[in-house]
Amino acid sequence: MKTPFITKAKAEEIISKYPTPFHIYDEAGIRKNARDLYKAFSWNKGYREFFAVKATPNPYILNILKEEGCGVDCSSLTELMMSECCGFSGSDIMFSSNVTPEEDMKKAFELGAFINLDDITHIEFLENLCGLPETVFCRFNPGGHFELENKIMDDPGDAKYGFTREQLFEGFRILKAKGVKYFGIHAFLASNTVTNNYYPKLAKILFELAVELKNETGADIRYINLSGGVGVSYLPDVPQNDIFAIGEGVHKAFDEILVPAGMGNVALFTELGRYMLAPYGHLVTKCIHQKHIYKEYIGCDACACNLMRPAMYGSYHHITVLGKEDAPCDHKYDVTGGLCENNDKFAIDRMLPEINKGDILVIHDTGAHGFAMGYNYNGKLRSAELLLKEDGSVQLIRRAETPSDYFRTFDFTGILDKYIEK
Repeated sequence: MKTPFITKAKAEEIISKYPTPFHIYDEAGIRKNARDLYKAFSWNKGYREFFAVKATPNPYILNILKEEGCGVDCSSLTELMMSECCGFSGSDIMFSSNVTPEEDMKKAFELGAFINLDDITHIEFLENLCGLPETVFCRFNPGGHFELENKIMDDPGDAKYGFTREQLFEGFRILKAKGVKYFGIHAFLASNTVTNNYYPKLAKILFELAVELKNETGADIRYINLSGGVGVSYLPDVPQNDIFAIGEGVHKAFDEILVPAGMGNVALFTELGRYMLAPYGHLVTKCIHQKHIYKEYIGCDACACNLMRPAMYGSYHHITVLGKEDAPCDHKYDVTGGLCENNDKFAIDRMLPEINKGDILVIHDTGAHGFAMGYNYNGKLRSAELLLKEDGSVQLIRRAETPSDYFRTFDFTGILDKYIEK
């Protein structure tokens, strides 16, 4: 079973100062997880994790990961700006974007970031806009299906990202002819895999590709980026990935393929988001209504605007009713929010303990792609983000939005003044 990192007593203490709903993150868990990741890949001298900022774009989280040796993976201008303000620059930053606006690319170049090109046409785009840096990454898309253990994990052929194999070889030749000195390869073939075999299989594909590229184009390949895709188990009865087994699987492929090819100094990168943060975040909400019609409904003060994954993907997120962890799960509920959308449900036909108005619910594994995917439909306001620090204290790391925030971007002077704080 999944165990919350806050107790009912702690939640009540926090709620007395910061009303629900809110997202809260576990600093101790985040730090331990980062340290374990680095231990798992310590055999590779150049290894570095570039945290996917899109998963949890908060400067306090970025600073924690920076202290643990991580860089950042950015995909937009504002992510680059936030990272810059947190002290990331140069090779601390991987810029992996697609359909890239000019201002985004200019900022990445200005910061000296590693630039990961998504398309062969972006060679000319980058050259005309900024010039070509001495190191360039290219994103590879093998097309077709990606299978693992005789199961289709994803469909790269339907993805909008990356170079084809033929374009990759052509792109390396073009870049080399234009004076690029060092090269990196990047690929993302499946999302949220809960298997220790994904990274090793991806690594084998990229390592073999790197050897071919070196032999056919003469490119000096210094970096291989395994990107993200190592996931977490949202289900309580499915084991989590073993990062040490994953690291050892990649190590084996590295020694079998790259070392004999004289490429044993290649540095490996990862761009994990969900793996780094998801289990270390909770969405904390209260039951504010009950409804008894054709089904039993629990109405929360959080809604899909605070966590859209269940509504958007039908994703499972485990729910704990604080103080009732040992009570029998003998009531069937739909757990809902207050949006004018029938898919605004955190759980459907979920067996839970009896829930009463005022009960505190913890929705698990919201530390990545939780707050980050929030929105303002129905005029709902984004919640606060809190950090449970290692010493047990709680820090506000993003205040809750107010109606004034919601109205502020209207440029109609005088019309909404009564609701906008001066």
